Amino acid sequence: MEPVGYSRGFRNGRLTTYSYSCRTLKAYRLASTNNSKTPSRRRWIWPAFALLAVLALLYSYLHQTPLKVRVTTVERGPIRGVVSTNGKVEPIQNFNFEAHAPIATTVKRLLVKEGDHVHRGQLLLQLDDADIRTQAARAQAQVKTAQADQSALQSGGTQEEVLTLNSQLVKARSARDLAQRNLDAFRRLQQEGAASSGEVHQAEDALQRAQADVTLAEQKQKDRYSKPETARIQAQGAEAQAAYDAAEDALLKSSVRAPFDGMVYSLPVKQGAFVQAGELLLQEADLTRMLVRAFVDEPDVGRLQVGQRVEIIWDALPGRVWTGTVNTVPSTVKLRVSRNVGETTCIVDNHDLRLLPNINVGVTIVVAEHHSVLTLQRDALRIDESKPYVYKVFDHHVKRQPIEFSLQNLTRVEITSGLAEGDVVALPAEESKPLFDGAAVKVVP
Repeated sequence: MEPVGYSRGFRNGRLTTYSYSCRTLKAYRLASTNNSKTPSRRRWIWPAFALLAVLALLYSYLHQTPLKVRVTTVERGPIRGVVSTNGKVEPIQNFNFEAHAPIATTVKRLLVKEGDHVHRGQLLLQLDDADIRTQAARAQAQVKTAQADQSALQSGGTQEEVLTLNSQLVKARSARDLAQRNLDAFRRLQQEGAASSGEVHQAEDALQRAQADVTLAEQKQKDRYSKPETARIQAQGAEAQAAYDAAEDALLKSSVRAPFDGMVYSLPVKQGAFVQAGELLLQEADLTRMLVRAFVDEPDVGRLQVGQRVEIIWDALPGRVWTGTVNTVPSTVKLRVSRNVGETTCIVDNHDLRLLPNINVGVTIVVAEHHSVLTLQRDALRIDESKPYVYKVFDHHVKRQPIEFSLQNLTRVEITSGLAEGDVVALPAEESKPLFDGAAVKVVP
């Protein structure tokens, strides 16, 4: 017989006794245990349903709402590869003249003003040359003294010294000849027994003394000056000549004349002003041809070659372009402000004299140029893992299209494969929404 249990409870306001079997009690406890696990499972099921719903809505939105894009078209035409940088205009070195003060003095006369056109040989400026003339006269006197010393060196002394030495030599030789005759006489007398040997020895000693006097006089006449004395006289002569040459050069530079036809483009001094030695007085140049020095960043230096076309622009004259060709390529890279640059130069025509010395200009160097090739707006180009591609537009959708390109500049790129003329390509989508293969798009202006 199945065990029976009892329980009491209120029902309709009255205490009531309930009976139940053990099997019923076991089933009731099992049901109570299963009901306690149900809330935990429900806590995970609802967030999962919500996430799936959001993903479904996002997928539906992206695939059903067209992305607004602007487009560009593949066109056939020219394209240039360029190096754009800055540069500075300078006069050509062979046609640029600078005058500097040779000594500290004052500007006596100023005969031109800045911007004047001058002709070869024209007097431009005069310095006060009184001190220079004094220096020149002093230097000339030193030169004459040095020349006299050198003449004396070559002739063996001054005229008086030469005459004295000649006279002494003549006397010494006469005395030697007399001593020789006396010696010969005593030797004959000795053979005849009329002179003693002592007298002969005395005559020999007298001859030796006379010969020594002759040798000394001849040596004085031949080697009047010692080697140190000779070197000193020669050094004094060279110093005097250098001083005279410097004085003459300073005297010549005190009157500044134009060495060629040109224009005075810099005149930093005024008439009556005091100038120090070496101070700049004026600059003149032939400005009909100018040198442009361009500063090319290090990564672009290897693209430069002699003969490449150069275009020069100046902000002060919008729309004006001067042209030339590269005539030197950088031999080194140097630091300029915060850039590592190589310097390249070109010469441009400036017959109307609109380009001025020392101005800063924009420089464009054409390193490559192709004609009648397929080109595309550079903004449409995309690169993923070093592989270029674009999004080609057709039937209100986009397709990822791999491409190859070669020449490019700041605005366009040359297409060598992957696209044809007239193909429509998407530019970056609006509202920062990414494009993807197969996305629906709406072309906007």
